[in-house]
Amino acid sequence: MRRIIYTIAIIGTTILFTNCVEKKETKVLTKIVSFKKEGDLKLLKAESDSLLVTLQIEIADNEYETQTGLMYRKSMEDNHAMLFIFEDEIRRSFYMKNTEFALDIIFINMDKEIVSIQKNAQPLDYTSLPSDAPTMYVLEVNAGLSDQWGIAPGDTIEWTTN
Repeated sequence: MRRIIYTIAIIGTTILFTNCVEKKETKVLTKIVSFKKEGDLKLLKAESDSLLVTLQIEIADNEYETQTGLMYRKSMEDNHAMLFIFEDEIRRSFYMKNTEFALDIIFINMDKEIVSIQKNAQPLDYTSLPSDAPTMYVLEVNAGLSDQWGIAPGDTIEWTTN
């Protein structure tokens, strides 16, 4: 009988103290990723060498930046773009994991000539979006802009950094 009373007392005390403990809310803080201008890029028409558009660019040129790209961002201004710079020229494939807005993905060879465009890549989609030829650079702009500017394979880019 003594053991039963002792056990009930321990259980009762545990319940009493458990209910008296202040419950704290856990808040998850996430950093807002914003555009960081690192240069200017010009898109030029192949036939005439005429300027199609000038963009402010953020550059992804290390492993972390190229893996992350435009992930975790809500949007991008139409005059902004991300330029991926790789060390070698190979066939590349991108996908839209954790990218929350649609993009046109422009694949560019080592001669800075556009070789293919993946238009209207859909947000949060894991589908592989490959280049049609080896590329050394990739330019991401808001979806629909490559058509609006009349960009096509053969057109070229040039850029300057800050």
